[in-house]
Amino acid sequence: MPLQTLSDVDAVVIGAGFAGLRTIHALRKLGLSMQVFEAGTDVGGTWYWNRYPGARTDTESWAYCFSFDREGWEEWDFRERFSAQPDTLDYLRHVADKHDMRKHIRFSTRVTGATFDENTNRWTVVTEDGLEVSCRWLITGLGWLGVAFKPPFPGADSFQGEYYSTSQWPHEPVDLAGKRVGVIGTGATGVQVIQSVAHVAENLTVFQRTPNFVVPTRNHALSPEQKAELSRDYETVWDKAFKHVFGFPMESPERLGSELSDEELEKVFEAGWEAGGFRFIFETVDDLLVDQRVNDTAAEFVRRKIRTIVKDPHTAELLCPTTHPIGGKRPPLGSFYYETYNRPNVSLVSVREDPIHEITPTGLRTASGAEYELDVIIYATGFDAITGPLSNLDIRGVGGRTIAEQWADGAKMLLGLSAAGFPNLFTILGPQAPFASHPPVIETQVDLIEKILERALAEKATRVEATPEGVEAWSDQCDMILKATLLEQGLGDRPWFLGANVPGKKPSTLCYLGGLGNYVTAVNQEVEGGFSSYVLDAAPVLA
Repeated sequence: MPLQTLSDVDAVVIGAGFAGLRTIHALRKLGLSMQVFEAGTDVGGTWYWNRYPGARTDTESWAYCFSFDREGWEEWDFRERFSAQPDTLDYLRHVADKHDMRKHIRFSTRVTGATFDENTNRWTVVTEDGLEVSCRWLITGLGWLGVAFKPPFPGADSFQGEYYSTSQWPHEPVDLAGKRVGVIGTGATGVQVIQSVAHVAENLTVFQRTPNFVVPTRNHALSPEQKAELSRDYETVWDKAFKHVFGFPMESPERLGSELSDEELEKVFEAGWEAGGFRFIFETVDDLLVDQRVNDTAAEFVRRKIRTIVKDPHTAELLCPTTHPIGGKRPPLGSFYYETYNRPNVSLVSVREDPIHEITPTGLRTASGAEYELDVIIYATGFDAITGPLSNLDIRGVGGRTIAEQWADGAKMLLGLSAAGFPNLFTILGPQAPFASHPPVIETQVDLIEKILERALAEKATRVEATPEGVEAWSDQCDMILKATLLEQGLGDRPWFLGANVPGKKPSTLCYLGGLGNYVTAVNQEVEGGFSSYVLDAAPVLA
């Protein structure tokens, strides 16, 4: 397709979700021209594409938003403790409209690649529909979960019923009433889909490879009194969030489970279970992910809950995780998830020992020959997470090396933001960014980008690049922290946050697990140290 050249800009931003919108705000403050490309027809990113039944945040709504606009935060109507997808999408639309951001965004435009020119220190960005634009700074806001992984089941194209991927759910309503529905996958997305679809399907069959430790949300509508209290607590909410290990507005328990008796641990975990959300993980004890006894006690606590809730003993045991510690796979939140299996129209099939062999015209068949007739198949089979959104683009840095080639043996990124050999590229939520609630991570990273670009503009630098030493030091720190936890014990269950869920993808340390609070400290040290992990080149370049 012939290319249509757009006017040169200072910066190109890919994506108009949380990261893209926050970047628009930062680039405006610097007075830089920009072009934002968004593949969807509206803002929202993850919350535009993931509109499947039951989609909901698992961060409390008042912290799953932006902190930079206090007025907007105080005036927004947070309706529930955990916002449903339509409410989160409406919030992002509201931010874009209030701050007149849409004028910078070209919608329905998918970027396919970008090439760095070492003579001019500029990127050339190309799109699927034949657009080309040159920029000094290239900033990606693609998120972690932008590339769905659909296992290559033989015969998938032969299925004569309806089939859907949760990450590309239709915009128009999908009628599942009175139908035989099969859901493949029981990760965080699958859990949300299952507990929603169960209410409308005539029969729901869940195909589970690995059971997860699902903790209750305790979601509820927010009362006027709660909303008024929130509006008074802006500083407290965000102070807690930016200091918290996972970016939540929670207090550290400042209590070690290793110092508690079994009876004391039981009481602590019971309180966390009743509090709902990730408070079971983060407000009970500080050593849940590093102390084997404490983790084992918490795991058995959840298994007892499952056996108490689920009436059929065989189903209950299938739902009990036994092959990874809590945290070894990302724990989902559920709203009466285990109770769903008490419904007469819901059945659970374990495909761990009897895997799916093929999709047939009328359903699916497992390796043992068991056949399941279905009208609808819903794939909730996860993502080529963290690296996938970037490595699926043809991004070429110094010497024409692609970012996918550089990451073949494991991705390494300074602060989850910058790679050696890819000057003037900033990857918001790139590999080795904090494993934490995304909005405060995004704001922290964009603040750093803003400060780097402010320094570059002041020094008339045309090239900013992470040093190999800086990248290695940060990556080594990520590895060290991972090995200090119990999380690698879950590798056999293919956790996506270690890159273990996609065949052929080498497992590696894809996240910084030291907590958002420590990450904020590391970012501040980088700024106060004069960006010592970067080289800012102010030398003139060839015309």
